[in-house]
Amino acid sequence: MFGEAVSSTFALALLIALIVTLIATPLVIRLAIVAGAIDKPGEERRIHSKPTPRWGGLAIYLGVLVAWLLVYPMSHRSPDAALVGPYTVNSLWIMGIGFAIVAFGMLDDKFQLPASWQALFLLGCGIALGHPSLGNIRIEGFSVPFMANDAPGGYIAFSELNSVIFTAVFVFVIAKTMDTIDGIDGLAAGIAAITATTMLILSLYRQPLVGVLSAGAVGSCLGFLRYNYHPARIFMGTGGAQFLGFFLAALSVQGVVKTAAAVALLVPLTLFGVPIFDAIFVVIRRIASRQPITRADKRHLHHSLLGRGLSQRQAVWVLYAAAILLCSAAILVVKLSS
Repeated sequence: MFGEAVSSTFALALLIALIVTLIATPLVIRLAIVAGAIDKPGEERRIHSKPTPRWGGLAIYLGVLVAWLLVYPMSHRSPDAALVGPYTVNSLWIMGIGFAIVAFGMLDDKFQLPASWQALFLLGCGIALGHPSLGNIRIEGFSVPFMANDAPGGYIAFSELNSVIFTAVFVFVIAKTMDTIDGIDGLAAGIAAITATTMLILSLYRQPLVGVLSAGAVGSCLGFLRYNYHPARIFMGTGGAQFLGFFLAALSVQGVVKTAAAVALLVPLTLFGVPIFDAIFVVIRRIASRQPITRADKRHLHHSLLGRGLSQRQAVWVLYAAAILLCSAAILVVKLSS
């Protein structure tokens, strides 16, 4: 009975987020056009041929937000959970920092802020998430894969300072790599939907609160894909890509990594395998060609697939398939270790 109730709650969160994002995205398109937040073709790494509104991240956030506001209070929680009204303190921090990331990203989409500002801001968000006096959602240590925690060297615990630093770096890496793969229509939203679906599966009967937020992300991404799949009518922009990266990273720290303690090193690498591998691939190629690693170019995986003659839709589905395989591996690893 409890399992059926949890599944129904997840389905409701997904449906609400889907509907809200479907309704909100056309409104955001008009808002972006009026505000002049338009992605124009012409830069070296751009592949679209016509001006396209940005700010789609606002619609994605609204979908997650409404699902959280309406469904989260219905979710089962432990008696000792810290609450503000019907919401856990952890969820308030995740949604609050998430809004800040969306807002900052919208400013970046409009005014093209320096990359250093983005980096400092994301690191600051990661620190706020992990700081014990603030979000207190942090990576406290690592279990060595397939070793018992009580075995000698089986668990590597971080000091409080190192825990916050490691969490901030993790959040930065995932948020930034999710941003960098957002280079062709539907890619980032689809990868995020696949990752969030995996988190939803892993949270079943273990972390219902994480499951509600994951379901909201799935619904929002699917709703946004209605307008972002090729040919895209809107881009999610910096705010959308970095919000999804932050949001999924925070959920993985809050729930998935903790419920898979014995394989805590492997789960994030498989969950976020496509954006992480893409970032490594790009950095290696830039170093090999003696180019600055922060310089935007067409060295990403999706650009390589397009260069081999694939269409945008074909390239997206190749990377979707890779993400599905990696996320399936994450589920298998967790099952084998439990």
